[in-house]
Amino acid sequence: MIEVKNVYKSFGKELVLTDISVAFDQGKTNLIIGRSGSGKTVLLKAIVGLHGIDTGAIYFDGRDFIKMTEIQKQDLRKEMGMLFQGSALFDSLTVQENIIFPLEMYTNMSYEEKLERVNSCLKMVELEKVNHLYPAELSGGMKKRVGIARAIVQFPQYLFCDEPNSGLDPMTALVIDNLISKITHDMNITTIINTHDMNSVMEIGEKVVFIHEGFKCWEGTRNGVLSSDDKHLNDFVFASNLAKKIKNLK
Repeated sequence: MIEVKNVYKSFGKELVLTDISVAFDQGKTNLIIGRSGSGKTVLLKAIVGLHGIDTGAIYFDGRDFIKMTEIQKQDLRKEMGMLFQGSALFDSLTVQENIIFPLEMYTNMSYEEKLERVNSCLKMVELEKVNHLYPAELSGGMKKRVGIARAIVQFPQYLFCDEPNSGLDPMTALVIDNLISKITHDMNITTIINTHDMNSVMEIGEKVVFIHEGFKCWEGTRNGVLSSDDKHLNDFVFASNLAKKIKNLK
């Protein structure tokens, strides 16, 4: 579990996050949703330590991240996996070399052990026998799968996904959503997904947190999203005519 308590974050005189408190559950897909510029990306980066916070606390299974020394934070980051919006694969490295990269940085595993772990992760994302291909030879969906494999290669306790469906067609996005959900449950990890994709919310949103202009306006399950009375959430969810028709059928 990851707990965020009374977090404030500003850039200069601009307050970006205001008194955010939320708990992200282990073994579930936790989604942070909101419009562009709402603060959801800043919140995700604050949780992983890419942004410092002004005040507040962030706990990883009871461990106070803010009060940790840099060495302690480095050790904790070994328990984290990150799927970046653009996959962030190294173009000059093969699939195998991309996935093995964290193991070479942070472990003392033998080459055989690393290779076994790589192949195991590729099997998890249903992408076997592509070890020696380069990113340029992969489709957008395949790149995302390789990105997921690299994110979980150290068998993390915490998985962070920043807009995992960005640039994907709806069918491929659904595949990526279900892969992330399956991995979350199979590995019993705490997964936080930053997204504005309502298809993802309705497909895998076990816990949904809505951020609006730096405030946490609503949290609940995907089943509660369509029936919420929060005006800002309704404006976000029912922005399309199709979504409005769905609501009217409820």
